[in-house]
Amino acid sequence: MDISQETRLKKAHVALMKHQETSLYSSIFLMGTNVVEDGIPTAYTDGHNKKYGREFMAKIKDDSKIRGLVLHENLHVALKHLIRFKKEFKANPQLINMAADFVVNDIIMSLNDKGFCELPDGGLHEPFFHDWSVREVYNYLLKNAKSTKPPPNANTPCDKDNTGQSGGGSETGKAESLGNDFEVDVNGKKYESHGFDEHDFEKAINDMTPEQAQELSDKIDKAMREGGILAGRMGAKVPRAIGEMLEPQVDWKEVLRDFVTSSSRGTDEFTWRKFNKRMMANELYMPSVENETVGELVVAIDTSGSIGSKELTEFATELASICDAVSPSKVRVLWWDTQVHGEQEFEDNYQNSGGLLKPLGGGGTHVSCVSEYISANKISAEGVIIFTDGYVESDIKWDISTPTLWLVTERKNFIPPASGKVVNKLN
Repeated sequence: MDISQETRLKKAHVALMKHQETSLYSSIFLMGTNVVEDGIPTAYTDGHNKKYGREFMAKIKDDSKIRGLVLHENLHVALKHLIRFKKEFKANPQLINMAADFVVNDIIMSLNDKGFCELPDGGLHEPFFHDWSVREVYNYLLKNAKSTKPPPNANTPCDKDNTGQSGGGSETGKAESLGNDFEVDVNGKKYESHGFDEHDFEKAINDMTPEQAQELSDKIDKAMREGGILAGRMGAKVPRAIGEMLEPQVDWKEVLRDFVTSSSRGTDEFTWRKFNKRMMANELYMPSVENETVGELVVAIDTSGSIGSKELTEFATELASICDAVSPSKVRVLWWDTQVHGEQEFEDNYQNSGGLLKPLGGGGTHVSCVSEYISANKISAEGVIIFTDGYVESDIKWDISTPTLWLVTERKNFIPPASGKVVNKLN
Protein backbone atom coordinates (compact mmCIF):
# COMPACT_ATOMS: atom_id res chain seq x y z
CA MET A 1 0.00 0.00 0.00
CA ASP A 2 1.36 3.40 -1.00
CA ILE A 3 1.91 5.83 1.84
CA SER A 4 1.09 9.52 1.53
CA GLN A 5 3.76 12.11 0.83
CA GLU A 6 2.90 13.74 4.17
CA THR A 7 3.83 10.50 5.91
CA ARG A 8 7.08 10.28 3.95
CA LEU A 9 7.91 13.83 5.01
CA LYS A 10 7.28 13.00 8.69
CA LYS A 11 9.39 9.86 8.44
CA ALA A 12 12.21 11.86 6.89
CA HIS A 13 12.09 14.38 9.76
CA VAL A 14 12.20 11.64 12.39
CA ALA A 15 15.08 9.83 10.68
CA LEU A 16 17.09 13.04 10.27
CA MET A 17 16.60 14.08 13.90
CA LYS A 18 17.68 10.65 15.17
CA HIS A 19 20.76 10.35 12.95
CA GLN A 20 24.11 11.33 14.48
CA GLU A 21 25.19 13.51 11.56
CA THR A 22 21.94 15.42 11.07
CA SER A 23 20.67 15.73 14.65
CA LEU A 24 22.33 19.15 14.64
CA TYR A 25 19.38 20.51 12.63
CA SER A 26 16.63 19.02 14.81
CA SER A 27 15.24 22.37 15.97
CA ILE A 28 15.41 23.76 12.43
CA PHE A 29 13.23 20.88 11.15
CA LEU A 30 10.58 21.89 13.69
CA MET A 31 10.67 25.59 12.79
CA GLY A 32 7.89 27.15 10.73
CA THR A 33 5.55 25.01 8.66
CA ASN A 34 6.50 21.84 6.78
CA VAL A 35 3.83 21.02 4.25
CA VAL A 36 3.21 19.06 1.05
CA GLU A 37 1.18 20.92 -1.56
CA ASP A 38 -0.09 20.37 -5.08
CA GLY A 39 1.20 22.50 -7.92
CA ILE A 40 4.70 23.15 -6.54
CA PRO A 41 7.29 22.16 -9.19
CA THR A 42 9.95 21.05 -6.71
CA ALA A 43 10.38 22.42 -3.17
CA TYR A 44 11.22 25.76 -1.65
CA THR A 45 11.63 27.77 1.54
CA ASP A 46 10.99 31.41 2.36
CA GLY A 47 13.78 31.30 4.94
CA HIS A 48 11.45 29.97 7.65
CA ASN A 49 8.68 27.75 6.25
CA LYS A 50 9.30 24.79 3.93
CA LYS A 51 6.99 23.53 1.17
CA TYR A 52 7.33 20.39 -0.93
CA GLY A 53 5.62 19.59 -4.22
CA ARG A 54 3.42 16.51 -3.98
CA GLU A 55 4.00 15.43 -7.58
CA PHE A 56 7.73 16.05 -7.26
CA MET A 57 8.00 13.91 -4.11
CA ALA A 58 5.95 11.13 -5.74
CA LYS A 59 8.56 10.86 -8.49
CA ILE A 60 11.31 10.30 -5.91
CA LYS A 61 11.22 6.58 -5.09
CA ASP A 62 14.20 6.39 -2.72
CA ASP A 63 13.62 7.52 0.87
CA SER A 64 17.29 8.51 1.04
CA LYS A 65 16.60 11.14 -1.64
CA ILE A 66 13.54 12.38 0.25
CA ARG A 67 15.79 12.84 3.28
CA GLY A 68 18.28 14.65 1.05
CA LEU A 69 15.52 16.94 -0.23
CA VAL A 70 14.32 17.77 3.28
CA LEU A 71 17.84 18.37 4.57
CA HIS A 72 18.54 20.59 1.56
CA GLU A 73 15.65 22.97 2.30
CA ASN A 74 16.37 23.06 6.03
CA LEU A 75 20.04 23.84 5.45
CA HIS A 76 18.99 26.97 3.56
CA VAL A 77 17.08 27.97 6.69
CA ALA A 78 19.88 27.02 9.10
CA LEU A 79 22.44 29.03 7.13
CA LYS A 80 20.05 32.02 6.90
CA HIS A 81 20.63 32.34 3.16
CA LEU A 82 17.53 34.43 2.42
CA ILE A 83 18.28 36.76 5.34
CA ARG A 84 21.99 37.22 4.73
CA PHE A 85 21.88 37.58 0.94
CA LYS A 86 18.76 39.66 0.28
CA LYS A 87 20.76 42.15 -1.79
CA GLU A 88 22.16 39.39 -3.99
CA PHE A 89 18.72 37.78 -4.41
CA LYS A 90 17.40 41.11 -5.67
CA ALA A 91 20.24 41.61 -8.17
CA ASN A 92 20.99 38.06 -9.29
CA PRO A 93 18.40 35.60 -7.95
CA GLN A 94 19.46 32.65 -10.11
CA LEU A 95 23.17 33.16 -9.45
CA ILE A 96 22.91 33.43 -5.66
CA ASN A 97 20.40 30.56 -5.69
CA MET A 98 22.97 28.43 -7.49
CA ALA A 99 25.73 29.43 -5.06
CA ALA A 100 23.54 28.59 -2.05
CA ASP A 101 22.61 25.21 -3.58
CA PHE A 102 26.26 24.30 -4.18
CA VAL A 103 27.03 24.98 -0.50
CA VAL A 104 24.13 23.06 1.07
CA ASN A 105 24.54 20.13 -1.33
CA ASP A 106 28.24 19.97 -0.47
CA ILE A 107 27.26 19.53 3.18
CA ILE A 108 24.85 16.74 2.24
CA MET A 109 27.37 14.96 0.03
CA SER A 110 30.02 15.25 2.75
CA LEU A 111 28.06 13.17 5.26
CA ASN A 112 30.00 10.08 6.28
CA ASP A 113 26.91 7.87 5.96
CA LYS A 114 26.72 8.11 2.17
CA GLY A 115 23.56 6.04 1.80
CA PHE A 116 21.54 7.92 4.40
CA CYS A 117 21.02 11.14 2.40
CA GLU A 118 21.27 11.48 -1.37
CA LEU A 119 20.51 14.39 -3.66
CA PRO A 120 17.37 14.20 -5.80
CA ASP A 121 18.07 14.05 -9.51
CA GLY A 122 19.23 17.42 -10.81
CA GLY A 123 20.72 18.59 -7.52
CA LEU A 124 23.73 20.87 -8.01
CA HIS A 125 26.93 19.39 -6.64
CA GLU A 126 30.49 20.30 -7.47
CA PRO A 127 33.42 18.84 -5.44
CA PHE A 128 35.46 21.89 -6.51
CA PHE A 129 33.40 23.99 -4.04
CA HIS A 130 33.98 21.72 -1.04
CA ASP A 131 33.95 23.77 2.19
CA TRP A 132 33.49 27.06 0.33
CA SER A 133 31.19 29.74 1.72
CA VAL A 134 28.23 31.07 -0.27
CA ARG A 135 30.06 34.36 -0.73
CA GLU A 136 33.12 32.62 -2.15
CA VAL A 137 31.04 30.49 -4.53
CA TYR A 138 28.95 33.50 -5.61
CA ASN A 139 32.05 35.55 -6.47
CA TYR A 140 33.50 32.66 -8.47
CA LEU A 141 30.25 32.10 -10.38
CA LEU A 142 29.93 35.81 -11.08
CA LYS A 143 33.35 35.89 -12.71
CA ASN A 144 32.77 32.74 -14.76
CA ALA A 145 29.13 33.13 -15.84
CA LYS A 146 28.14 33.87 -19.43
CA SER A 147 24.65 34.99 -20.32
CA THR A 148 22.86 32.75 -22.83
CA LYS A 149 19.98 35.17 -23.30
CA PRO A 150 21.03 38.76 -22.60
CA PRO A 151 18.23 41.17 -21.67
CA PRO A 152 17.47 43.99 -24.16
CA ASN A 153 19.24 46.58 -22.01
CA ALA A 154 22.31 44.43 -21.36
CA ASN A 155 24.64 47.15 -22.61
CA THR A 156 23.07 49.88 -20.50
CA PRO A 157 25.36 51.10 -17.70
CA CYS A 158 23.99 50.00 -14.35
CA ASP A 159 24.09 51.34 -10.84
CA LYS A 160 26.85 49.55 -8.94
CA ASP A 161 24.92 49.77 -5.66
CA ASN A 162 22.22 47.44 -7.02
CA THR A 163 24.46 44.64 -8.19
CA GLY A 164 24.87 42.87 -4.89
CA GLN A 165 28.49 42.23 -5.80
CA SER A 166 31.11 41.75 -3.11
CA GLY A 167 34.19 43.12 -4.78
CA GLY A 168 36.04 43.78 -7.97
CA GLY A 169 34.62 46.77 -9.77
CA SER A 170 35.33 45.31 -13.19
CA GLU A 171 32.47 42.86 -12.65
CA THR A 172 29.93 45.45 -11.52
CA GLY A 173 27.99 45.66 -14.77
CA LYS A 174 28.17 41.92 -15.32
CA ALA A 175 26.12 41.19 -12.21
CA GLU A 176 23.22 43.17 -13.62
CA SER A 177 23.40 41.85 -17.20
CA LEU A 178 23.29 38.10 -16.46
CA GLY A 179 19.52 37.86 -16.26
CA ASN A 180 18.02 34.45 -15.48
CA ASP A 181 19.52 32.55 -18.41
CA PHE A 182 23.24 31.85 -18.26
CA GLU A 183 25.79 29.10 -17.93
CA VAL A 184 28.82 28.82 -15.72
CA ASP A 185 32.10 27.07 -16.35
CA VAL A 186 33.26 25.47 -13.10
CA ASN A 187 36.57 23.71 -13.30
CA GLY A 188 35.87 22.61 -16.88
CA LYS A 189 32.21 21.66 -16.31
CA LYS A 190 29.18 23.55 -17.62
CA TYR A 191 26.25 24.34 -15.33
CA GLU A 192 22.94 25.86 -16.40
CA SER A 193 21.38 28.65 -14.37
CA HIS A 194 18.31 26.73 -13.18
CA GLY A 195 18.66 24.48 -10.13
CA PHE A 196 16.22 21.82 -8.95
CA ASP A 197 14.50 23.96 -6.33
CA GLU A 198 13.23 27.52 -6.11
CA HIS A 199 13.47 29.62 -2.99
CA ASP A 200 10.66 32.02 -2.18
CA PHE A 201 13.05 34.98 -2.07
CA GLU A 202 10.46 37.43 -3.39
CA LYS A 203 8.32 36.98 -0.28
CA ALA A 204 11.32 37.01 2.05
CA ILE A 205 12.66 40.22 0.50
CA ASN A 206 9.43 42.16 0.06
CA ASP A 207 7.32 41.06 3.02
CA MET A 208 9.88 40.85 5.81
CA THR A 209 10.74 44.00 7.75
CA PRO A 210 14.26 44.45 9.23
CA GLU A 211 12.79 43.80 12.67
CA GLN A 212 11.19 40.55 11.51
CA ALA A 213 14.42 39.50 9.81
CA GLN A 214 16.36 40.07 13.03
CA GLU A 215 13.76 38.16 15.04
CA LEU A 216 13.99 35.23 12.62
CA SER A 217 17.79 35.36 12.68
CA ASP A 218 17.78 35.19 16.48
CA LYS A 219 15.32 32.29 16.39
CA ILE A 220 17.55 30.35 13.98
CA ASP A 221 20.62 31.03 16.12
CA LYS A 222 18.80 29.69 19.18
CA ALA A 223 17.65 26.60 17.25
CA MET A 224 21.17 25.90 16.02
CA ARG A 225 22.66 26.26 19.50
CA GLU A 226 20.10 23.78 20.80
CA GLY A 227 20.91 21.41 17.96
CA GLY A 228 24.62 21.90 18.59
CA ILE A 229 24.22 20.64 22.15
CA LEU A 230 22.43 17.51 20.93
CA ALA A 231 24.93 16.94 18.14
CA GLY A 232 27.82 17.31 20.58
CA ARG A 233 26.38 14.62 22.84
CA MET A 234 26.05 12.31 19.85
CA GLY A 235 29.62 12.98 18.73
CA ALA A 236 28.60 14.56 15.43
CA LYS A 237 31.05 16.38 13.18
CA VAL A 238 29.89 19.94 12.51
CA PRO A 239 30.41 21.26 8.93
CA ARG A 240 32.59 24.34 8.57
CA ALA A 241 29.74 26.60 7.40
CA ILE A 242 27.61 25.59 10.39
CA GLY A 243 30.50 25.70 12.85
CA GLU A 244 31.13 29.36 12.05
CA MET A 245 27.53 30.16 12.93
CA LEU A 246 27.82 28.41 16.29
CA GLU A 247 30.89 30.41 17.30
CA PRO A 248 30.33 33.04 20.03
CA GLN A 249 29.45 36.36 18.43
CA VAL A 250 31.55 39.39 19.33
CA ASP A 251 29.72 42.69 19.71
CA TRP A 252 31.45 44.82 17.06
CA LYS A 253 30.09 47.99 18.62
CA GLU A 254 31.79 47.21 21.93
CA VAL A 255 35.08 46.44 20.20
CA LEU A 256 34.84 49.64 18.14
CA ARG A 257 34.04 51.66 21.27
CA ASP A 258 37.00 50.20 23.19
CA PHE A 259 39.34 50.80 20.26
CA VAL A 260 38.35 54.45 19.79
CA THR A 261 38.43 55.12 23.51
CA SER A 262 41.91 53.66 23.97
CA SER A 263 43.23 55.37 20.83
CA SER A 264 41.95 58.80 21.91
CA ARG A 265 42.64 58.53 25.62
CA GLY A 266 45.23 61.28 25.85
CA THR A 267 46.66 62.24 29.26
CA ASP A 268 44.94 62.86 32.58
CA GLU A 269 45.76 66.13 34.36
CA PHE A 270 44.59 67.65 37.63
CA THR A 271 42.85 71.02 37.60
CA TRP A 272 41.75 73.35 40.40
CA ARG A 273 39.29 75.09 38.08
CA LYS A 274 36.76 72.38 38.96
CA PHE A 275 36.52 70.72 42.33
CA ASN A 276 36.07 66.96 42.66
CA LYS A 277 32.32 66.62 43.26
CA ARG A 278 32.62 63.25 45.00
CA MET A 279 35.06 64.69 47.53
CA MET A 280 32.94 67.82 48.07
CA ALA A 281 30.23 65.60 49.56
CA ASN A 282 32.63 65.07 52.47
CA GLU A 283 33.50 68.80 52.57
CA LEU A 284 36.90 68.13 51.03
CA TYR A 285 37.89 70.51 48.24
CA MET A 286 40.21 68.60 45.93
CA PRO A 287 41.14 69.10 42.26
CA SER A 288 39.24 67.15 39.60
CA VAL A 289 40.79 65.06 36.84
CA GLU A 290 40.64 66.59 33.38
CA ASN A 291 41.07 64.35 30.38
CA GLU A 292 42.73 66.07 27.46
CA THR A 293 42.20 63.96 24.37
CA VAL A 294 44.80 64.22 21.64
CA GLY A 295 45.47 62.85 18.20
CA GLU A 296 43.31 61.96 15.24
CA LEU A 297 41.61 58.84 13.97
CA VAL A 298 41.78 57.64 10.39
CA VAL A 299 38.67 55.83 9.13
CA ALA A 300 39.28 54.13 5.75
CA ILE A 301 36.06 52.95 4.07
CA ASP A 302 35.96 50.36 1.28
CA THR A 303 33.88 51.62 -1.67
CA SER A 304 34.41 48.63 -3.98
CA GLY A 305 30.69 47.88 -4.11
CA SER A 306 29.64 45.48 -1.35
CA ILE A 307 29.16 47.90 1.54
CA GLY A 308 25.71 49.41 1.10
CA SER A 309 24.12 52.51 2.55
CA LYS A 310 22.53 50.57 5.43
CA GLU A 311 25.86 49.23 6.69
CA LEU A 312 27.58 52.56 6.21
CA THR A 313 24.85 54.47 8.04
CA GLU A 314 24.93 52.12 11.03
CA PHE A 315 28.72 52.28 11.20
CA ALA A 316 28.84 56.08 10.82
CA THR A 317 26.17 56.61 13.48
CA GLU A 318 27.99 54.41 16.00
CA LEU A 319 31.36 55.99 15.26
CA ALA A 320 29.95 59.52 15.54
CA SER A 321 28.43 58.75 18.92
CA ILE A 322 31.71 57.35 20.23
CA CYS A 323 33.82 60.23 18.90
CA ASP A 324 31.43 62.77 20.36
CA ALA A 325 32.04 61.19 23.77
CA VAL A 326 35.85 60.87 23.66
CA SER A 327 36.59 63.87 21.37
CA PRO A 328 39.57 62.92 19.21
CA SER A 329 41.23 66.02 17.76
CA LYS A 330 40.14 64.99 14.26
CA VAL A 331 38.50 62.15 12.33
CA ARG A 332 39.90 61.77 8.83
CA VAL A 333 37.73 59.63 6.51
CA LEU A 334 39.47 58.03 3.52
CA TRP A 335 37.51 56.59 0.58
CA TRP A 336 39.32 53.78 -1.21
CA ASP A 337 39.04 50.87 -3.65
CA THR A 338 42.24 50.30 -5.64
CA GLN A 339 43.45 53.72 -4.51
CA VAL A 340 42.44 56.44 -2.07
CA HIS A 341 40.08 58.67 -4.04
CA GLY A 342 39.63 61.39 -1.47
CA GLU A 343 39.26 62.30 2.18
CA GLN A 344 36.97 64.20 4.51
CA GLU A 345 37.86 65.70 7.87
CA PHE A 346 35.60 66.16 10.87
CA GLU A 347 36.28 68.02 14.11
CA ASP A 348 34.21 68.87 17.19
CA ASN A 349 30.65 68.21 15.90
CA TYR A 350 30.76 64.48 15.18
CA GLN A 351 27.03 63.94 15.56
CA ASN A 352 26.40 65.42 12.11
CA SER A 353 29.29 63.64 10.39
CA GLY A 354 27.25 60.61 9.26
CA GLY A 355 24.95 62.69 7.10
CA LEU A 356 27.88 64.54 5.52
CA LEU A 357 29.74 61.49 4.24
CA LYS A 358 30.34 61.56 0.48
CA PRO A 359 31.63 58.18 -0.78
CA LEU A 360 34.08 58.21 -3.69
CA GLY A 361 35.28 55.31 -5.83
CA GLY A 362 33.64 52.00 -6.68
CA GLY A 363 36.29 50.08 -8.58
CA GLY A 364 38.34 47.03 -7.56
CA THR A 365 39.82 46.31 -4.15
CA HIS A 366 43.43 46.93 -3.02
CA VAL A 367 43.61 47.84 0.67
CA SER A 368 47.40 48.32 0.63
CA CYS A 369 46.69 51.73 -0.89
CA VAL A 370 45.51 52.95 2.54
CA SER A 371 48.88 52.25 4.16
CA GLU A 372 50.66 53.83 1.20
CA TYR A 373 48.47 56.94 1.41
CA ILE A 374 48.99 57.39 5.16
CA SER A 375 52.76 57.05 4.74
CA ALA A 376 52.99 59.30 1.68
CA ASN A 377 50.97 62.07 3.34
CA LYS A 378 52.77 61.70 6.68
CA ILE A 379 49.51 61.32 8.57
CA SER A 380 50.18 60.84 12.28
CA ALA A 381 47.14 59.09 13.69
CA GLU A 382 46.39 57.53 17.06
CA GLY A 383 44.45 54.72 15.39
CA VAL A 384 43.21 53.48 12.02
CA ILE A 385 39.83 51.83 11.37
CA ILE A 386 39.39 49.88 8.13
CA PHE A 387 35.75 49.27 7.14
CA THR A 388 35.68 46.56 4.45
CA ASP A 389 34.01 43.34 3.29
CA GLY A 390 37.37 41.58 3.72
CA TYR A 391 37.73 40.47 0.10
CA VAL A 392 41.03 42.17 -0.57
CA GLU A 393 44.39 41.16 -2.01
CA SER A 394 46.12 38.20 -0.32
CA ASP A 395 49.52 39.90 -0.03
CA ILE A 396 48.59 43.06 1.91
CA LYS A 397 51.47 45.52 2.19
CA TRP A 398 50.95 47.27 5.52
CA ASP A 399 53.97 49.43 6.33
CA ILE A 400 52.53 51.50 9.18
CA SER A 401 52.71 50.55 12.86
CA THR A 402 49.63 52.54 13.91
CA PRO A 403 47.14 50.39 15.86
CA THR A 404 44.54 49.27 13.33
CA LEU A 405 41.05 47.83 13.76
CA TRP A 406 39.69 45.88 10.78
CA LEU A 407 35.90 45.97 10.82
CA VAL A 408 34.93 43.20 8.35
CA THR A 409 31.36 42.78 7.08
CA GLU A 410 31.63 39.52 5.13
CA ARG A 411 34.79 37.40 5.12
CA LYS A 412 34.96 35.62 8.47
CA ASN A 413 38.38 34.04 7.88
CA PHE A 414 40.06 37.36 7.10
CA ILE A 415 43.53 37.60 8.68
CA PRO A 416 44.78 41.18 9.25
CA PRO A 417 48.41 42.35 9.05
CA ALA A 418 50.52 42.03 12.19
CA SER A 419 49.62 45.44 13.65
CA GLY A 420 45.88 44.93 13.34
CA LYS A 421 42.92 43.45 15.15
CA VAL A 422 39.85 42.15 13.32
CA VAL A 423 36.20 42.05 14.35
CA ASN A 424 33.33 40.83 12.16
CA LYS A 425 30.40 43.16 11.65
CA LEU A 426 28.07 40.59 10.04
CA ASN A 427 24.82 41.51 8.30
